Amino acid sequence: MSFHRPAFQPLAQAAAIIQSGNVRFTVLKDRLIRLEYDIDKVFEDRPSQIFWYRLQAVPEFKTWEENGWLHIETAYLYLSYKLNGEFFWRDLNIVLKESGHEWHFGDADFSNLKGTARTLDRANGPIPLDNGLVSRSGWSLVDDSTSLVFSEDGWLQPRVSGPFKKDYYFFGYGKDYLQAIQDYQTLSGKPGLLPRWALGNWWSRFWNYSQEELTQLIRDFEAHRIPLSVCIVDMDWHITKTGNASSGWTGYTWNKALFPDPYGFVRFLHDQKLRIALNLHPAEGVHNHEAAYPQMAEAVGIDPETKKPVAFDIASPSFTKAYFELLHHPMEAQGIDFWWIDWQQGTKTKTAGLDPLFWLNHLHYFDLGRNATKRPFVFSRWPGLGGHRYPIGFSGDSIVSWETLAFQPYFTATASNVAFGWWSHDIGGHCEGIENDELYLRWVQFGVFSPIFRLHSTNNRYCERLPWKHGLDVEEAARQAMQLRHRLIPLLYNASWVNADSGEPPILPLYYRWPDAPAAYTSPQSYLFCQQIFVAPFNRPIDPSTGLSRQVVWLPRGDWFNFFTGEYLQGGSWTVVYGRLQDIPAFIAPGSLIPLNNDGISNGVDLPASLTVRTVPGKVSTFSLYEDDGISQGYQNGEFALTEIQQELSGDTWQFNISPRQGNFNGALDSRTWMVEVIGISEPEKLTCRIGGENIYPSWDYYESQHVLRVDFGDVPAGSNVELTLQGIQTHREETPIFNRVEAAIEYAQIPSIVKQQFLIDLPQILANPGKIMAFANKFTESQLLAIFEAAFNHQSDPIPQETGQAFANMINTFNALLRG
Repeated sequence: MSFHRPAFQPLAQAAAIIQSGNVRFTVLKDRLIRLEYDIDKVFEDRPSQIFWYRLQAVPEFKTWEENGWLHIETAYLYLSYKLNGEFFWRDLNIVLKESGHEWHFGDADFSNLKGTARTLDRANGPIPLDNGLVSRSGWSLVDDSTSLVFSEDGWLQPRVSGPFKKDYYFFGYGKDYLQAIQDYQTLSGKPGLLPRWALGNWWSRFWNYSQEELTQLIRDFEAHRIPLSVCIVDMDWHITKTGNASSGWTGYTWNKALFPDPYGFVRFLHDQKLRIALNLHPAEGVHNHEAAYPQMAEAVGIDPETKKPVAFDIASPSFTKAYFELLHHPMEAQGIDFWWIDWQQGTKTKTAGLDPLFWLNHLHYFDLGRNATKRPFVFSRWPGLGGHRYPIGFSGDSIVSWETLAFQPYFTATASNVAFGWWSHDIGGHCEGIENDELYLRWVQFGVFSPIFRLHSTNNRYCERLPWKHGLDVEEAARQAMQLRHRLIPLLYNASWVNADSGEPPILPLYYRWPDAPAAYTSPQSYLFCQQIFVAPFNRPIDPSTGLSRQVVWLPRGDWFNFFTGEYLQGGSWTVVYGRLQDIPAFIAPGSLIPLNNDGISNGVDLPASLTVRTVPGKVSTFSLYEDDGISQGYQNGEFALTEIQQELSGDTWQFNISPRQGNFNGALDSRTWMVEVIGISEPEKLTCRIGGENIYPSWDYYESQHVLRVDFGDVPAGSNVELTLQGIQTHREETPIFNRVEAAIEYAQIPSIVKQQFLIDLPQILANPGKIMAFANKFTESQLLAIFEAAFNHQSDPIPQETGQAFANMINTFNALLRG
């Protein structure tokens, strides 16, 4: 089982270590110091569960002793330790030089920005989260004193611990949150690159499907033009009526009553360009009804004739070896692509301190990657710090509710504070609660802009997750969303590459980009998706009186454009976004370069034969489109390619370039169709284009009402460059006129049409004299009045005159009084 042993580098360089008596300090980064105290002066050099790579370049620092104190100073930190002291508040402190904040050992961190949680099982709205690695205080502390350590053969075992043995890691990164997370991963390890197919749409349901039913279901998705890339078969794939002491939750033998030709079904999925996973509840071990029972029993020293169950013992190397080689490898050889590890049975094993969830994730991750033709990953719950190395996370069985949906954007983004970037939620919620078509759709729309998209629910006939079971309007909006997900795969795959290469998670809280803005810390519904898209999904029901959803959004200072419509919004303030059933609040800024697959219908995740780059002209920016074979570990040996895309706005001239592809890999396309969609500009006075050094005349269209230009370059060889120049353009930085915004605010409202018509006729006078709206006070609901007010005056570029704002406030107060009366 040597493939389960990572290539650890746990010994720090001697030049980074300062030992004085019972303490040892290791300067691992100029803002990260290991702090050890051991009364016996026996310090731990083995890799721990969390920290594997202490062998780092030694940062510049100086150290000296003075007046009974040991001092260590880096570019960012100033550590002082009282010689011959212990790790107490008075004996050890670190000053963050940039802010002047002084940390003392034992200080509580009341400003921690939190991390994540093991699971959302039974969650109905917010749950408490563990602390993260970043804090508004500027520091965080990881206590590694009791974590297990790896032996020479790669197996976890307890370390010698006690009250006088302490092992901490101090992070003093101030507001440089991303660097803290990235440096953490240089010490603990980064996640690998996900297989490309993991980023498409997944279908899953706890349901006793037959092979015929599940086959037809996959064909139904195709008939409805909704793409898939993964099919998970929940626990009924295996025998559940065992005839022995097993409850049936654990199983490794196909239920031939439901799947008479299981590997024929696997071949069918692969032919449809889908991958397959099987649900795994391993806690009950292996009983005598399993096909592999005789071999498993013999492997652990049990006479098969006794029919004695083989107990689950993942802490045992002999059991673990048989567990993989006898139960999993044969099924993987028949086409099973990965396993859903659905561990819910506690935190203890026969090895003290070893959480079976952590060890299952670790072992399954490395086992799946034992052959370089496949990439390792798992699908399992969060096991604690270090678990970021084992994507993908299954967030558990959440309750169906608007409160649960509203919590998940925050939960997903905040997990980045422990470097965990790949949560997968049960889209639509798992169980209980009140099913609602709109709630289902809003979950789908959030799922599109989530790390992993997976439809799932419990085995209740009323918990329906098929898009066409929710009415025509929801079906169409869900189809558009799920097609968009597959169009976004080039961007998502790039985010996975960035994550594997640099440690930057694909989803980030706003304070990573805008750490000095107080509003960035109070925007739990908003986050950055794949470095470029600002997302604030709707997570409240449509107001029946306005016919619109409402989301309060803080847009950072600068120019922003609706990702879908190109509508301009000026940032630097809170704004309120209203939307219809099919709308998703998502915004991009100047300089964005978003690659989109033009095929959003086909199953699977083939390299796109046709790509559109959606962009907003701005200061020079570059996007490196990463591609490889999508499935193997060949990328680690240089088998990949990069295509650099660049744009730059200078005065009234905009340049857009696609460089020749650099690198190669098996399956790389010889050519593809390229297009560019330019948002927020006037029609150019002149357009010139060169491909491979030759002048060409591409087809193009300008949409004046949207201020959008679309250019089709046609089929471009991979080795050719594209150079597009637009001259005589003006950037469009004007918000939608007030009249149009107010008109949109009442378009779907439940207001008599004659009242709507008269209101729009009177609107110019009302805008000049808001008091005139009182003539309509008894004709509008409070939420309708609020929508009108926010549409008219909630934008940064329309400062509200004091008398106007007061007039509207008086109007709303008067109307509230009428309601109460």
